[in-house]
Amino acid sequence: MRTVLTIAGSDCSGGAGIQADLKTITAFGMYGMSVITALTVQNTRGVFAVSETGESVLKGQLDAVLSDITPDAVKIGMLPSEKSVLLVAEALKTYRHGQVVLDPVMVSTSGRRLMDKLAMEAAFHELYPLVSVITPNVPEAEVIGGRRISTPEDMEQAALGISDRFHGAVLVKGGHMPGNANDCLASLGTARWFPGKRLDVKNSHGTGCTLSSAIACGLAAGWELETAVKKAKQYLTGALKNEPGLGHGNGPLNHCYRIPELSLEEAEDE
Repeated sequence: MRTVLTIAGSDCSGGAGIQADLKTITAFGMYGMSVITALTVQNTRGVFAVSETGESVLKGQLDAVLSDITPDAVKIGMLPSEKSVLLVAEALKTYRHGQVVLDPVMVSTSGRRLMDKLAMEAAFHELYPLVSVITPNVPEAEVIGGRRISTPEDMEQAALGISDRFHGAVLVKGGHMPGNANDCLASLGTARWFPGKRLDVKNSHGTGCTLSSAIACGLAAGWELETAVKKAKQYLTGALKNEPGLGHGNGPLNHCYRIPELSLEEAEDE
């Protein structure tokens, strides 16, 4: 069985973070492991509080998992502080692991900052050069690349610039752009576009976590990066189209839409 490790924050409402990652990994038929970097108090209406995992517990989780089960891929999400960034970077240098997908979770959809400035600078210098692919949305790409993004041409130039800076692949997601939802993947000086139709759905909580986890699953399966991105986008589209309609705000996706339901009668028979 392929294994994927997610290093991220916990979303008690189940729509994003560790919970979304593990659901996605399960939907791809893989074994998910988790290192929790923070506990958040949140639901479909917003993030109300964040409690960072203590340094000894964070390091303990990293050591416990990586010293025992070597992941075929690693997905990194919320890293709230400089220390958490440095601990994760050190673990990646110390232990064997597969390719690494980093979703630069900087600000929640509801507008709450989830990564302080020192953490951001530490990530740029110590963590980003270690990962295989970075998956920023447009606002995050503007921060990382230091340039405004208003057009598809801006997206492509930002992706190429970030890729060149950190010597890895970058997928700039176009969900914040007007019109379509096309994504741009840059690697080794070239860019490729992945078209995406904007869906008329109300619930999109956890899309970034889900997409990056799905890409990690594709890489764990041994797919080429472009194939992993294409398949991840297809999975995300299905999860959005099959939204369960939960909560009173920006609700979650249906991560299990392609997993057959087990009726209560069938469960009892087993």
